[in-house]
Amino acid sequence: MKIESRTGRAEFPAETIYYFISDFRNFNNFIPGEKVADWQANENACSFSVDMLGKVRMMIVERETNKMVKVSSDPKVSQYNFNLWIQLKELESADTRMKITIEPKLNPVMQAMVKSPLKKFVNAVMDEFEKFDFSS
Repeated sequence: MKIESRTGRAEFPAETIYYFISDFRNFNNFIPGEKVADWQANENACSFSVDMLGKVRMMIVERETNKMVKVSSDPKVSQYNFNLWIQLKELESADTRMKITIEPKLNPVMQAMVKSPLKKFVNAVMDEFEKFDFSS
């Protein structure tokens, strides 16, 4: 099962957004301190704790310059495993379209339970991406 966000739009070149999303250290701005604890990040990996989910570790597993970044959970650390990727398509230098896709690796019963919350999650992240100043 793959869950896709709505297509978002940012008024920045794809290159600017790509270099931002290619480095987990840049995601400090998106981490809700009231829900996430123990945030640690380097360029290629991050880890954190979330109430009811436990410890999560993610790593960048694939990059396609100015087009896509793919992230995977670390099954050695994370209780729930998934792939997540962010796709970029530049229409003009200040008009880039974005989409987030998440693919949870769960049994069918769990997939049914998390489908709606994950759809809300990817759309909420897209809302934040659309408002964010990637140039700073």
